[in-house]
Amino acid sequence: MKNIIKFIVKDNEKDQRVDLFLSNNKKELSRTRVKNLILNQRLFINEKVCTDPSKKVSENDNIKLEIPEPQKASLEPFDFKLNVIYEDKDLMVINKPAGISMHPGAGDYNQTLVNALIFYDSKNLSTIGDELRPGIVHRIDKDTSGLVVVAKNNRTHEKLSSQFNDHTIKRVYQALVWGKLRPQTGRIETLITRSSKNRQLMQVGLTKGKNAITNYKTLEIFENDKIPTFSLIECRLETGRTHQIRVHMSYKGNNILGDKKYKKKFKKFRNINDDLNNLIHKLDRQFLHAKTLGFNHPSKNKEVEFTSNLPQDLNTLLKKLRNSK
Repeated sequence: MKNIIKFIVKDNEKDQRVDLFLSNNKKELSRTRVKNLILNQRLFINEKVCTDPSKKVSENDNIKLEIPEPQKASLEPFDFKLNVIYEDKDLMVINKPAGISMHPGAGDYNQTLVNALIFYDSKNLSTIGDELRPGIVHRIDKDTSGLVVVAKNNRTHEKLSSQFNDHTIKRVYQALVWGKLRPQTGRIETLITRSSKNRQLMQVGLTKGKNAITNYKTLEIFENDKIPTFSLIECRLETGRTHQIRVHMSYKGNNILGDKKYKKKFKKFRNINDDLNNLIHKLDRQFLHAKTLGFNHPSKNKEVEFTSNLPQDLNTLLKKLRNSK
């Protein structure tokens, strides 16, 4: 079953982007939702499929948008203890550990956060996204820990998606990077696009890509003759592009410790504390943690903010660095 909405473009509506035209005429559909429907070949302009959300409409264009009935996700429940730090009838805020993917994908179909959500409460998850991503409004990488918000109904999902789309969500991360950032506090604004050499990676684009903005500040520097130079930094995102902080730190030449995809080869350390050396080499994740998440609660219409501490493995490494000064 599907719902079909139809419009004829009026003279005063021409030359608009079609995604904007549709979200303006169907207020209950967010622009993000409209864009996804278009990309999934659900839009017809004058009986022809259109997959370009930025296409401009013309006067008298016949617009038809198909809104499919939500599909019930065919997902296996995963008995995994979720660290739920807040929950109400509309949403959950979860402190995700490193090592678990957000949703099923290549090579990992049954032991993801989504599978754990199905086990936890399969009946109260939004259904308007991809059928393999019920409840998932945004993502953090598998080997990144920290806070994510999960929508328990479609209205909440739409409202939160709009805030992410408008970049009004507060997202603050902590990271440990190699070397010292110059300047120690700053703003990185670039384009980010998919790598031409490896489609699984992203890169800073010179002429193409999506605008990406990361505000950073150095919290602490670790530097002496017994340890490599590291900086503990805080990053506040204005945009949320794929791998954004990892790409921006690599672009600056200050890769995140433990990042297996965006990394440089470093020479062997001399005179380094054995315990610290082991902690650095055995870290099986990137030192990146989504520490703070703030947004306007969709039904309470008030700002809420949540924070989480660094997980034990990252905190242990930090303490060892501090004691090595």
